[in-house]
Parts: sequence; C-alpha cells; structure tokens
Amino acid sequence: MDFAHILLLVVAGLAAGGMNAIAGGGSLITFPSLIATGLPSVAANVTNSISVFPGYVSSVAGSRADLAGQRSRVLGILPTCVLGSAGGCALLLLTPARAFELIVPFLVLAAAATLAFQDRLRGLVGHPRHMSSRRAAVSLQIVVFVGAVYGGYFGAALGVMYVAALALILDEPLNRINALKNVLSAAVGLVTVLIFAFFAPVDWLAVLILAPATVVGGYAGARLARRLPSRVLRAIIVAFGTAIGLLLLYRAFT
Repeated sequence: MDFAHILLLVVAGLAAGGMNAIAGGGSLITFPSLIATGLPSVAANVTNSISVFPGYVSSVAGSRADLAGQRSRVLGILPTCVLGSAGGCALLLLTPARAFELIVPFLVLAAAATLAFQDRLRGLVGHPRHMSSRRAAVSLQIVVFVGAVYGGYFGAALGVMYVAALALILDEPLNRINALKNVLSAAVGLVTVLIFAFFAPVDWLAVLILAPATVVGGYAGARLARRLPSRVLRAIIVAFGTAIGLLLLYRAFT
C-alpha cells in the first residue's frame, strides 16, 4: 500500500465517521476507497465493517447526552440487535450476494422516503403517542432485528434506515432517535468485528489506517448532529439516503 492509498483511507475514514454519526451511509465512502486500494469486494466489505466500528463507538460517546432516559429501551433491544447482526454476518459468509445487492438500493431509497414523508405516514399508521405500548414494543423489536440483519450483511445506510423506521414508532425528538441509532450501529459493528475477525479475509493494515480516522470523524459528527435543528437534520439524512440509494442502484445494475 503506497502513500496515496494511505492518504485516501485517512480522508475516507474522517468523512465516513462524521457521516455515520450525522446520518449514516459512511460505508459508501470507505467501501469504494478500499476497493480503490486493490482489495477484492468481499475482503473490502469485511475490512470496512471492522474499520468503521470504532467510529460508531465514538458517535455514541458524542451523543450520550441524548441517551438520557433511554437505558431501559436500549437494554431491551440489544439482544435482538445482536441476534440479527449475527444472522446478517452468516448470510454474507454463506450465501451468494447478488440477490441481496439488488434489493438493498430499494430498501435505502424506501428508508429515505419514509423519513421525508414521516408526518403523512404517521397519519396512516398512527402517531407513536397513539400506539398501544404492546404494539410499539413489538414494532421496535421488528425494526431493530431487520436493521441488524441488514447491518451484519452490508450495512451501508444502516443509520438512514434505522432513523427512518424508529421515527415512525418512537415519540421522541430526532436527535434522541439519532443517538439511539448510534447505539444500535455500534452493537451491529461489534458483532461484525467478532465474527469477521475469525472467519473472513480482513486486511488488518487497512483497518489500522481507517479505524482511528473514523473515531475522530464519528465524535465530531455526533457533536455537530446535537446542534442541528430537527428539520435540518432530517433534510440532511434524506439527502444522504437518496444519494446513497441511487448510487447503490447504479452499482447493482452496471
């Protein structure tokens, strides 16, 4: 790996860490960067999953003030998140990727559209404050599990998808939902680290370059996200999600 590749990965790590903390989708920066250094796609995918994990942890640290009062909620969904993540990792390592690659762009675009038209959709499915506690609890577990499976498999735009879905079922400000998203992303990341480190072709030199950069970018991005009004934060997430979905769609059919 030459100096140009190292510089590329450092810049990509900083940008991706900040993007993951604010909206999600940072893997669409780091994954192509790893490909550009010459790694095969599967090796780039698993290397990327391990590399961005420290950035997720720093995002949690940066948004910890918005996690106040959510302890019981977090503890209730973490087992579901871990189980779904492990299932997603198994899908990546044991099955062909083509079918899922074709589905992923539509999932990402649907997530962005869900967040963009959140108020109208709430009119159809009901505002969170009008949901029964049982319905809200079941819906939360389903959203966490499905997102974790996706995150274990590939994970690009996981944050966009989580924020969009959680905003429909939780009666919380968007910055608190974003903080919860950071915790779930970190949990998914931890599972992928533990599984891929033992069973996948990880490029550890690339990890050593990318990971510290994602930490810096993740903490800075989380601090910035706390200061953004909900309307601005929502617009950024929708824009990122739409761009990422279109990029994935282009890649899937070319």
